This record gives sequence, structure tokens and C-alpha cells, in this order.
Amino acid sequence: MKGIIRWFSHSHVAANFLMLAVLLAGFYTWFQLRKEIFPDLAIDAVSVQIPFPNASAEDVEEGVIIPVEEAIANLNGIREINSIAAENIGVVTARVENGFEVRDLMDDIKTRVDAIDNFAEEAEKPVLEELVISAQVLSIAVSGNTDEATLRGVAEDVRDGLLDFRPSKPDPRKNPFGAFVAAIQKETRVTKVQLAAVRPYEISIEVSEHTLRQYGLTIAQVASAVRRASIDLPGGSVHTSAGEVVIRALGKPDDAIQFEDVVVLTRPDGSTVKLKEIATVIDGFEDLELENSFDGRSAILINVFRTGDQDTLKIRKVVGDYLEQARAEFPEGIRLEVWNDTSQYLKGRLDLLRRNGAWGLALVFIVLALFLRPSLAFLVALGIPVSFAGGIWLMPHLGISINMISLFAFILVLGIVVDDAIVVGENVYRRMRAGEDPREASWRGTHEVGVVVIFGIVTTMVAFTPMLGLSGVSGKIWPNIPLIVIPTLLFSLLQSKLVLPAHLALLRPSDPTRRVWALGRMQRRLSLGLERFVTDFYSPFLKFCLRHRYIVLSVFLALLSLTAGLVKGKWIKSMFFPQVEADLVVARFELPRGVPFESSVEATRRLEAEAFALSKDPDMVTRDGEPIVRHMLASAGIQPFITDFSPSGPPIGTNIGEVTLELAPSAERDVSADEIVRRWRKRVQSIPSAVELTFVAQAAGGGNAIDLLITGKDQSELRAAADFLRSRLESYAGVIDIADSDRPGKREIVIEDLTAEGRAGGLRLGDVAQQVRRAFYGDEVQRLQRGRDEVKVMVRYPEAERESIENFEQMRVRTSQGSIPLMQVVSVRERRGPDTVRRSDRKRAIRITADVDRARGNSNDVTKRFKEEALPALGERFPGVTFKFEGEQADQAESVREIGIGFLWALVAMYVLMAIPLRSYLQPMIIMSVIPFGIVGAVMGHIVMRTELSIMSMCGIVALAGVVVNDSLVLVDYVNRHRRESGNVLESALRAGGVRFRAIILTSLTTFVGLMPMLLETDMQARFLVPMAISLGFGILFATTITLILVPSVYVVLEDVRGVVRRLLGGKGGGNLTDLKAVDIPGRE
Repeated sequence: MKGIIRWFSHSHVAANFLMLAVLLAGFYTWFQLRKEIFPDLAIDAVSVQIPFPNASAEDVEEGVIIPVEEAIANLNGIREINSIAAENIGVVTARVENGFEVRDLMDDIKTRVDAIDNFAEEAEKPVLEELVISAQVLSIAVSGNTDEATLRGVAEDVRDGLLDFRPSKPDPRKNPFGAFVAAIQKETRVTKVQLAAVRPYEISIEVSEHTLRQYGLTIAQVASAVRRASIDLPGGSVHTSAGEVVIRALGKPDDAIQFEDVVVLTRPDGSTVKLKEIATVIDGFEDLELENSFDGRSAILINVFRTGDQDTLKIRKVVGDYLEQARAEFPEGIRLEVWNDTSQYLKGRLDLLRRNGAWGLALVFIVLALFLRPSLAFLVALGIPVSFAGGIWLMPHLGISINMISLFAFILVLGIVVDDAIVVGENVYRRMRAGEDPREASWRGTHEVGVVVIFGIVTTMVAFTPMLGLSGVSGKIWPNIPLIVIPTLLFSLLQSKLVLPAHLALLRPSDPTRRVWALGRMQRRLSLGLERFVTDFYSPFLKFCLRHRYIVLSVFLALLSLTAGLVKGKWIKSMFFPQVEADLVVARFELPRGVPFESSVEATRRLEAEAFALSKDPDMVTRDGEPIVRHMLASAGIQPFITDFSPSGPPIGTNIGEVTLELAPSAERDVSADEIVRRWRKRVQSIPSAVELTFVAQAAGGGNAIDLLITGKDQSELRAAADFLRSRLESYAGVIDIADSDRPGKREIVIEDLTAEGRAGGLRLGDVAQQVRRAFYGDEVQRLQRGRDEVKVMVRYPEAERESIENFEQMRVRTSQGSIPLMQVVSVRERRGPDTVRRSDRKRAIRITADVDRARGNSNDVTKRFKEEALPALGERFPGVTFKFEGEQADQAESVREIGIGFLWALVAMYVLMAIPLRSYLQPMIIMSVIPFGIVGAVMGHIVMRTELSIMSMCGIVALAGVVVNDSLVLVDYVNRHRRESGNVLESALRAGGVRFRAIILTSLTTFVGLMPMLLETDMQARFLVPMAISLGFGILFATTITLILVPSVYVVLEDVRGVVRRLLGGKGGGNLTDLKAVDIPGRE
């Protein structure tokens, strides 16, 4: 290493080419990186979806859920199995153990599922997929006061147009830089577009009971005739002299007119009966009840996604270019509006972080320029772009994109990357001022602090590694920070060892007699002032502290105890994840199953009307006078913003609805999303007969404050346990939106058995059930592929014969002797089963959720009380019921545990890394003694900034541990080196503080001021990042004082102890502990 440093210090051309190569590589890579709000998330889970049309939740549980659970239960690599059985569909989700590949486990699950032979007969083919959170960029609302078919046609044209659209490239003459960027980037096209909240197409062939009896037909015979008319059959081939000719029988009707001409019956005289003579063929939509409106007009949503490495901002530009061209082509009265545009959130947040980064960079340079010679400050600051370029260069190789977390990582490391350069530059310049030749001073000064700098950087890297070991969703997000910080610090080390010495070799000592600019004069005055401060104030104070070192140690320990008491005594509030200001506000409701759809429509319109009235409040405008509520999406029969039911899609049902408000960005308004939720909730109060009504501010982070899953084998005991827990939650102040997943479903008519008359007629219960199913649900004839859509063809009774219980009771069943009334051959009973059935690890489960109004309570306090009071009582009252936390609580426990373990291992690694250069087992403990006091600074910072402690604060404290030890390492290393020369411990400790004062102050100040713009950021979107910046910024600032006072004191105390131990063992005392009165305070060098 010594030879390499010396060679580069004498070869500035090679150093400049190395620097240029890194800068160019980073510049080129920047334009290749995709931009997104958060990193792509996979949930390490495999889902098995099994459609079971017209089946109740309990039928789905028995017919498809339990067979799948039993088939996969003993597979290695499955951590837990969670299932949901709902009407018409079942979903089994297998969570994957850490260390197992999701794809491999999915193959094993598929093999087991394919081997199942006891699925319910009407269940459809299972669909397996890995759970991945979709990267949706935006939605397009196609709205207008027109019919559903017209809106659907326009929406499909927009979808197809987007998929076929090719954006134009910038003109090099008008925009040369844009053309250059476009030339080095891959072309971006929209490749994934989906229609949302729409009814699937369906061709319904409706034939009445009267007509069937008139022609002597059954629904099964009509369906069979239609099937026979749909032919697509290979017929072999003919080999001719001109080549092979393929024969194919093809006769497939694909619209209502063609189906109407299908022959259903041929009479003995040769005459035929066509379908149009006995049935009505409706080419329309599936029999679902959905209603969507956007800003008061009927609407259909088109969701646009990015795929692979596509860039969110580029996708948004392509969509904007297409809409600009397309709007004029569509019918008058049809509006195309961009909705839930995540690219705007991304652009705003990236601009916020860039702004903070730019201000941080400027402040770092100003601090360097004020305390170092301007030319030296410039050379030290030059390490920032080089280090950042190196980090950017490696981003695609590490799978990192440009997102909020990765950009924040660059801000975090902004002030840290110059630490090594400051130590090297200050040491080299000190040697130059002592008269040493610049070329010699550059490599000797670099080499002198080389080992300490290398190990200091490595300990900082190690401190960030606990974030690499997180599992679950956290493990997909937070590794972005260390994967940016560590490479950036590596390039910082490379720059300070190879490039900086070459540049420092070209410096010349400043000439005091030469005239300098105002900045130079200011820098000189500050530099002299700092030296006087060290000589006149700091060194005498340090001398006093060394003389009374045990008192100093006691004071610091008392401060540590006080801080611990503040945290334990709840003087500082805490929460798991900082709340982020939302730009979407959602109200959703659920009515009892089986209510008429009109009731859901009425409830939706009530929410919509109150939201509209709320938007007219005088203060519901932005600072520019624009309405805060930009758009309003109202949905009845579907809840498009619910993601809990994934992967089968958002919940659909006649009893549910949702109203979503899109707000102006938080930076433009003074009314918070939480305040809007409170006002909206107060206006609505309640919805008659609603079993659930919730208002949420939709944003990243957080989740339900209480999210508990209770499991057991006895459903009645589970229900009683859920009621007990709900009553406890209702007694806590501030708890709102209490709900559970166990709700009664629709009324069911159960055909239990055949009557004596039915058995005498030779009927079988299964045959009767099939006839009923065909009449009321329908008999699926075939599925057509019409463009991008799959269309079911169903044969059933007309709607007028399926709308009441009387229709069921009046149905006639076909037998070999004719037809007979259904109610004469079967016995039936009514019941009400569950709406959905949840299962966890093959047992019935109920999920209980609740939230906390932050204006009236703290989620951590409520959760703690709930755990201490309700859960122990649950175990005593209901021994057959077990529980586990889901959502935020599960994440909190796991993340805290993993970070805690990672932090301990990082401390061990840091101890080893410091023991190696110091050649001591005890001195690393001196250095690491500053870590607890860095935590004190972090806690005090949260008090000063009035910010709650969170998991982000904890991540900042973990990173802080690696940064604060750097200054202590430099200080202890100097004490050791001076002690070897003088042999006097006290003199060495006193001298080290004075000599290293400038470097320690500068490294701490640059780290703090680099984070200062983020600390002072008022934009609510940055709130979840601020706690980490507080921990690191205030922690390093406070630890600087500790380093300059406590570390020399602890060093001498340790020497006292060593001396006592040696004397007790009969040897000589410790190092020379000459009375401090005899030690001179070092002057300026």
C-alpha cells in the first residue's frame, strides 16, 4: 500500500484518469437506472387461487381449500399457510422460510396441487403465482354520462392504443442533451395495461321454463346443442403435389347473431328449431353489480404498470404523449383523466431529496472552506462526486434503483464520505506547514494515517450491515441503504488513498505575506480563531477533565442513566414506523351480506355527498387557491383500493363500497389528510346497518395499530374470543375502526335430501342439484377469445325467473316420466353461513383489526396495554384459542429482533477491526465507549425536534455506531503514537486532543450539516426519513463532545487501572502519569 500511495502521489495524470473513469461510469449509469418510489417488492410467498363459481365460503373451504392445505402442509420451506375461502373463490398463501427459493418451492407446490384428485367437481383449474406487489404507475379514468358498453369500448381503445404507441424521440437540433440521453437509453414503451373495476364480458343464453316445457327440452339439452355447434377440430392433412394441405373443421359462433342461428332441435319431418326461437341471446356483461363514478360521471379505470427495469417517469411521459394525441379522437362527452399518478409523488419526493442533497453538499463545502484552506477544501470536497459516481456505477450490479430509500442513503453518506479525506488532507497539510516537501508530505501524511483511515471506513461499513440481514418486506427495502453507503465509502477510500495524495502534492504552503481574497482572509481568521480556541479554552478544559477524570466519568454515566430513564419512563413517545402524510383519503363500508345492491349504491352516494360538502369548506383550498380535493372516485360493489385480499384482486360484492379522494400534494396545502379524515368521519357519523365503516389516509408506512389473528378448532369459542377482544378494545380511549373478519354471509337455501316421492321417481340428489345449478347459475357452454378478453357463454333461466325465492320454489325437475315440481321431490332448509372463512396453519381463524386516532392516543401505548391486559386474559378464558400478531406488530417484533441481533454482531466485528490496528484488547473498548453517548445524542435530538422514536430512529442509531468511533479511533491512535515517543500518558492524551481537534470537529460538522436540510425539512412526505437523519446527525454532533472529553479521560482511567493491577501483581506501575501541572498545554503547530 505504501508503494502504491507513493506512486500515485507522484503521478497525478494516472490519478486524474482514474477519477475521470469513475465519474464517466457513474454519469452513464445514472441514465440507465430505473426510477421508482420504493424498490420492487416480492413478499416471499406463493399463492394458489382456485375459482369455484357459485359456491359459498364453506363450500369453498371444504371443496378446495382443505385439499390444498393438506397436500402442501409437509413441504420443506413453508413457514406458514394462510387461506381465505370466499364466495366463488379460494386462495391459499404459503409463506416461504428464509433461505428457500420461492421459485423452487412454487414448483414443489404445483406438483402437489396437480396431484389432488378430490377437488369439488365444479372447481376450476388452480392458478399459482409468486406474490409480487404490482408496480402501478397511474390510472386513467375514462368517464362520461353514457352507457357501460360505450365506456368499455373507449377504455379498450385506450388500452390497445397505449400498448401500440411508440413515443417520438427529441429533435437533436432543439434539444441536443435530450437527444443524447435518449440515444444512450433503451426505448420505453407501455407493456402492461389492465382495465379495472369492470364487469367481464359474457354471452348469456336465457331460456324460460315455459319454453323448455313447450319444446320438451332441458337446459342441459340446449347447452349440448350449442356446444355441438361450436367446432374447432383438426382433421388431418392431405399430401398433394403442391405440398401438404391441413384439414380443419371450424364452426365457432362468436357473437349473439351467430348464436341465434344455432339449431337446437330437429323434428322428425326435418324442420328445425333455432336458438332464437326459444331463447334470448344477450351479448353483454357478467351478472355482477358494479357501479363506478369519477367526479360524478360513470367511469371505468385503466391501470398502467411498469415492468422489469422500466422507469416510472418515462412511462408517465409516454402515457402523457399518448393522451395528448388521443383525447381528440374519442366521442364528445368522454373524458380521459389521469388518476392516482404515482409518478407525481415520485417526482416530488425525488426533487425533495435532490434539493436536500444539493443544500447538504453546499453546506459541507462551506464548512470545509471555512476551516480549511480553500484549495484544500476543494480537493477534499472533490471526493464527494467521485464517491457518489462510484456508488452509482455499482447500483445496477447490486439490483438497486433510484428510489426514495437509495437517494436518502446518498444524503446520509454525504457528510461521511469526506471524513477520510479530511483526516488525510489535514494531516498532509499539517506536515506541509511544518516545512516538509509537498510531494513527500502527500504520501507520508497519507500513509501515516492510512491504517486508521482504512479501519475507520471499514467499521462504518460494518455498522450499516445489520440492515442487510432483515427479512420479509423490510428486507426488500432497507438493504438499499447499506448497498449504497458501503460502495460509496469504498470509492471514498479509493479516492482518499490514490487520487487525493496526487492532488495534495501540487499544493504549496500558504504565504502569510501574499495578498488573498476575502474568503481566504475569512478562512485564515477562522483558522487562527480555532487554534486560539484549542489553545486557550479546549486544552485547559481537557487538562482540568483529565485531572478530575473520575468525576468526569461519573457525570457522563449519570447523563446516560438519565437518558435511559427518559426513554423507559415514556417521556419520549415511540411508534414502529413514522406516519407519512397521505395524498389519498379513502372511506369504505360493508353492509350485511345479502342486502340489495341499491343499499350499497345509496351508502356510496352518501359518502360521496358528504365528501363533496367537505370539499367546499373555506379552508379546503391550497396555498394557491386551488381545491384540495382534486378528484373523487366512488365505487359500489367493489373496493378497488383494498389490497388485503390479494392476489385474487379487490373485494367484490353487492354489500360493499368505497369512496376515494385524491388530494393536492401535502406541500401545497395546510390541511392534513388526518384532519380531512376526522372532518369526513364527523359529517358521515354512521351508515345504517353497516357492519364496518372505516376512514383511512392511504400512505406508505403504518397500517392498523392492532392487527391480531386468533386461531382455534372450535368456531363458537373463536367467536366468543373475538367478542371478548373487541369489548376490551372498545374500552381504550382513541381506538377506532374496530372490526373482525367473521361476518355472516348471505341467506342460503340448502337442498338436504330427496323426499319419498323423489326417491320413488328414481331421482338422485346430485342430478337434482345439477338441474338447479344450471337453471339459476347457468351451464357454461364454452369460452371465446375475443381480442384480449375471454368471454363465457352461459345457458340459464331469464333474470325474471331468477330474482325471487318463489322462482326457486316453482321450478320443475325433469324426470324420465316428465317434469315434477322441485319442492315435491326435495326437502330444504334455510341457513346463513359465514361471509368468508379465514384459516391459518390448517385451523379456523378470525382477524381482528383496530386503529388509533393519533389526536387522542398513541398506538404503541394502546398496543402495550392490550398485550398486558387483554391477551393474558384471553389465554385464561379461552384455552383452545391461540393468537399471533399480523401486520405492523409482526413486522415490529421481527424487525427489532433482527436489527438488535445484527447490531450486536456489528459491535463484535467493529471491536475486532479496531483491535487489529491498535494491537490491544482494551483500547477498542475506550473507543466504543462513545457509542452509548452517541445514542444519548440521538435521543436528545428526538426531544429537540419533537419527533417520536421509531424503527427508522433505530436504523440511524445502528449506523451512528460506526461513524462515531472513527474520530475516537483517530484520537486513540495519535495518543498511542505520541506516547511511544514521549512515554507520558497524560501529555499524550492532552496533546492528541489539541492536534486532532480540527479533524474531529470537521468530520462531525460535515456529517451534521450534510443532514441539516433533511432535519429542517417541512415537507410531510419526508417525515419517515427524518428520524434516521436525527439519530445520525444529533448523535454524531453530541458524540464529538464525548470524543474530545470522555475518550482521553477513559484512556487515562484505563491506564490507572492497569497500573493498579500491575502493582498488585508485584510489577511496575502503568505508563508515566506525571502530574498534569507539569504538563504544558500544546501550542499551535
